[in-house]
Amino acid sequence: MSVVEKASHPDVAPSPITSGDSLRGALLWFALTLGAAALGGLASSQAPEVYAQLVQPDWAPPPSVFGPVWSLLYGLMALAAWQVWRYRRTVSGATGLALYAVALVPNALWSWLFFNQRLGAWALVDLVVLWALIAFTVRSFWRVRPLFGALLLPLWAWVSFAGVLNAMLWLANPVVLG
Repeated sequence: MSVVEKASHPDVAPSPITSGDSLRGALLWFALTLGAAALGGLASSQAPEVYAQLVQPDWAPPPSVFGPVWSLLYGLMALAAWQVWRYRRTVSGATGLALYAVALVPNALWSWLFFNQRLGAWALVDLVVLWALIAFTVRSFWRVRPLFGALLLPLWAWVSFAGVLNAMLWLANPVVLG
């Protein structure tokens, strides 16, 4: 990167890290991300039964799609957070990581609201909050490095799709999803 590019992007200097420090960062962000996935997964044990009960739009994916998609998304999320963690001493890095950590809460909460408690409207509100948090996280990660923000774009797209699907399922199934 040239001096001019560095001057126009003051948030690009990574923290000096050792290989041990990098490993700790990777373990931290993968553990946090997979922990959120596991919490959501606990509520998803009833997902196949609940999903099968619902009147669904023609374009709804089969249940077998969700596990692989979420596995890929959680991997991309953790990878992005780990890379941004190297820039944690920058404003964009610190802000992005804080937003990311906060976004893990509604991410894990959605399964509890939708599948466990069957609260379709609250699950939709949760997705709207999650969508906004992802948008701000993408922006912060992008400011650190465009690639790091881009790693979250599939998540943002999937949550957008999930929001529309959640709304359609809630509207079509008021008895099941209250």
